[in-house]
Amino acid sequence: MDEQNITDVYTSNYDSKSFIRLINPAIPEMKDVINTNFCDIGFKLNENKSLVVFSTIDNLVKGAAGQAIQNMNIMFGYNKQQDY
Repeated sequence: MDEQNITDVYTSNYDSKSFIRLINPAIPEMKDVINTNFCDIGFKLNENKSLVVFSTIDNLVKGAAGQAIQNMNIMFGYNKQQDY
């Protein structure tokens, strides 16, 4: 596998997910997800073909209160951040 194959796999699985952002080739940073519901994903394919995956979330948003808001958004059909 090469980086393009891995990017294609992530894109095909997460492209329709509103709060998942593939930011490869960068490594995700906390400053980009603070106070958001986003999960930023990046990866690095090492020379020995081992894959290192990085993901960053604001775990304070991902608690019970964040889950309640996410459930409300689903109930009212607000599936994308642009909807509110």
